[in-house]
Amino acid sequence: MTRGILYVESRPASPEEAEAYHAWYEGTHFKEMLQIEGVVTARRFAALGDDAPYVAVYELEADDIAAVQARIGEAARTGRLAAPVGVATDPPPRMWFCRELSAHSA
Repeated sequence: MTRGILYVESRPASPEEAEAYHAWYEGTHFKEMLQIEGVVTARRFAALGDDAPYVAVYELEADDIAAVQARIGEAARTGRLAAPVGVATDPPPRMWFCRELSAHSA
């Protein structure tokens, strides 16, 4: 079983839309993402610093991480993932799919 992550940086479109942005992530988007085969956890982080983005990390487990990427893309294209609410598009969210190379723990 291969492990990986989907790493996403985004921010609210404006201070007025921040509440809707956070509600969409927590109440809608994470629930939808966790229903996609291969997406096993979803976490959000607040980056430190002025005008720093929020970061979402989705942990992935599958025989083929590229297949999970394809399933997420298909869910977005077919409307199984709700359109983002309150998300800034300038600059647009940045995302990367990554496969795990190694793991270490204390």
